[in-house]
Amino acid sequence: MSINILAFDGDGIGPEIMKSTLNIVELLNEKLKLKIDISKEPIGFKSLEQKGTTFTDDALTKAKKADGIILGPVGHNAYPSKKQGGINPSGTLRIELDLYANIRPAKNYKNVKSLSKDMDLIILRENTEGFYADRNMFEGSGEFSPSPGIGLAFRKITKAASIRIAETAFEIARLKNNQIKKPVVHAIHKANVMKLTDGIFLDACRQVSKKHKDIIYKEMLVDACAAHIIRDPSQFDIIVTTNMFGDILSDLATEFSGSLGLAGSLNAGEDYAMAQAQHGSAPDIAGQNTANPISLILSTSMLLNWLGKRRKIKDLILASSLIDKSVTNLFENKNNLTKDLGGTASTEKITENLINILNHLI
Repeated sequence: MSINILAFDGDGIGPEIMKSTLNIVELLNEKLKLKIDISKEPIGFKSLEQKGTTFTDDALTKAKKADGIILGPVGHNAYPSKKQGGINPSGTLRIELDLYANIRPAKNYKNVKSLSKDMDLIILRENTEGFYADRNMFEGSGEFSPSPGIGLAFRKITKAASIRIAETAFEIARLKNNQIKKPVVHAIHKANVMKLTDGIFLDACRQVSKKHKDIIYKEMLVDACAAHIIRDPSQFDIIVTTNMFGDILSDLATEFSGSLGLAGSLNAGEDYAMAQAQHGSAPDIAGQNTANPISLILSTSMLLNWLGKRRKIKDLILASSLIDKSVTNLFENKNNLTKDLGGTASTEKITENLINILNHLI
């Protein structure tokens, strides 16, 4: 039985890093007989030009039929209004596929300059509600202007959504468990001010923690967490939080670990999962062969691992571990640094070197 993966190039550097990523997947597909079938569908500005919208109903239908999705970066900040065809593919897919868990690891790599040397954590954010106006309402927007010069925004926090993201956090913590120390799950909040909404979130986390006595549970204010990530990130294993807090903290953590270009990201739900680079579309360097493809490659590794565990396909899990190891080995050589990491290696050169490493590992 084949695994159907749908790839969306996205905007800006998207086509370049998607090409690199799919070259890696195709190599592993051939070597490990993974039976992966890859199809592509235009989105973003290319889709707007061809079909009058940045994300078509047909693209969504194909996404729902796929086993997994790889989403390239999108430049939705520059899209026209929704009435003019501007639809954020990322937000739409997260809601329509109920991809409630955004999972973002942050870790250090050898020869990559970073502001922290002890980073190895995973940040989970609830992905479908919170302050984000494009996904917290059944109909209409979560923000509006009742009169000129006044803007109002709603924050939606539900117990059901909070429980399931907390459950996911503890499941991942158990996978990180080792004989050296018990894993720690930190619930990050602002309940001293947002007493009702973050109160609901914390109550859910506490409820879930009682079922996982072998895992240490702690709570921390979001502003304190940001400071501690800078001061001593080694104290964190798993961070679980609400949508906006997680968005900000994960960018902070991954940038401190070296670069957003090294940050894998998986959007996961009960039935679907979508790999997505953590960084933006970087239109200023598009087509220059200088983009760092590692974030999308590591995100795709996370997707393969998710599919392997869900389908009980060991070779998909093996493929994921081979990608992760090849990236670690890549940075053993300080010449394998792209422009964002202070080096001069091109997108194509990084891809070529990763393929060579993989060929030796397989």
